[in-house]
Amino acid sequence: MILHLKTAKTAEARAEDDARVRVTVEQILTDIEARGDAAVRELSEKFDKYAPAAFRLSEQEIEAAIGKVAKRDLEDIRFAQAQVRNFAQKQKEALRDVEVETLPGVILGHRNIPVGSVGCYVPGGKYPMVASAHMSVVTAKVAGVQRVVAAAPPHRNAPHPAIVAAMHLGGADEILCLGGIQAVGAMALGTETIASVDMLVGPGNAFVAEAKRQLFGRVGIDLFAGPTETMVIADETVDAEICATDLLGQAEHGVNSPAVLITNSERLARATMGEIERLLAILPTGATAARS
Repeated sequence: MILHLKTAKTAEARAEDDARVRVTVEQILTDIEARGDAAVRELSEKFDKYAPAAFRLSEQEIEAAIGKVAKRDLEDIRFAQAQVRNFAQKQKEALRDVEVETLPGVILGHRNIPVGSVGCYVPGGKYPMVASAHMSVVTAKVAGVQRVVAAAPPHRNAPHPAIVAAMHLGGADEILCLGGIQAVGAMALGTETIASVDMLVGPGNAFVAEAKRQLFGRVGIDLFAGPTETMVIADETVDAEICATDLLGQAEHGVNSPAVLITNSERLARATMGEIERLLAILPTGATAARS
């Protein structure tokens, strides 16, 4: 018999949340399209308390941000990007152009042509996701994209040094300190100071994901990446602290990140719930993980 020791929001509540996100995103994108930079600035001020003279970082600002990154962290970024770049190059080499004359005068084939410009969104408001820059900026440049725009929200009212370093070292042609719907909206729709792109890539929260969904067709996208989620399936031999750690490792990503444990052991289930409460008290991301 199935026993639910703890349940998530009801389907009705989730549908209500989704509807609210959908309407909010639609209104914001309409505003950005109509008012451009003015709307983007107001949104950044409202959501991130950040409204600099320009959202695009200058060479001096980029160098200043990189100068704040520890030497070891820079080495780690370069190492990680070397691995990503190497594999991406191998993938590209496997994509062959084809041209064949199947009948006299009938020539068929295909070519692999990179898109002209890409907007890479890197989450970084609450938890800087440096690796997202590796996976989007580096791979776009390997593919041969001529213009790569990278955007990440401010962190503590300033560009996040490690994210800026990752974007720059990855080969980004333009770096924006801009987050949320306003970032993907500006990159896709264009404003007076931000030229539009052909494709949007990168993960984000529910609002970013919905913005990409609504912009699909105006621009290309990589995929619909919803909130991060995890499901742990365990039996009585598993340690409760390990289960709790795995669940919290995903729950801390956002307040709507599903984290589920399925077990045939009520003892493990209750012990895991106890471990979650213990770990929440000491986790620096406990406030978000607790709500999730």
